[in-house]
Amino acid sequence: MCKRNNSALFFTCSLIEQIGRMLHARRGDVAAGLGEKGVQAIYDYADVLHCDPIEKAADDTIAEFSLQGGSFDNVSAARYTVPDVWTVGKVYARLIEDVSGEDNVVETLLKVYTSWIDEKLSDYNSSFYYEPRDYIAECWKQGVVLDG
Repeated sequence: MCKRNNSALFFTCSLIEQIGRMLHARRGDVAAGLGEKGVQAIYDYADVLHCDPIEKAADDTIAEFSLQGGSFDNVSAARYTVPDVWTVGKVYARLIEDVSGEDNVVETLLKVYTSWIDEKLSDYNSSFYYEPRDYIAECWKQGVVLDG
């Protein structure tokens, strides 16, 4: 079971967000590119990796895993204030904490990032990522954005 306020998970999710922004890649594509071994390595060494600026950790991770860029730029497409990487990392980490149950946290992270909800959480022109954590978790469990 994933513990609450898991700092390694928070850092891992924030790093995926930073990499996605730097590469103009969907966050699900970043997670898939890292694969289970890559995500597990970041998760396991988050306490060391967080000592560097997140941009450096992202550069190093991009190089180590030969991650490729894309054309997804949700930051430039945003009409409103863009949440920072730490805010978005927290949203994903909370969702993963809330839905992981007995599952391996890295497996759950990959399931979440490579699912339909990644598109919804990455749309900074909507308010979905600001919804309460229990609402986002219930949406994930139901497989759809629920009517408020």
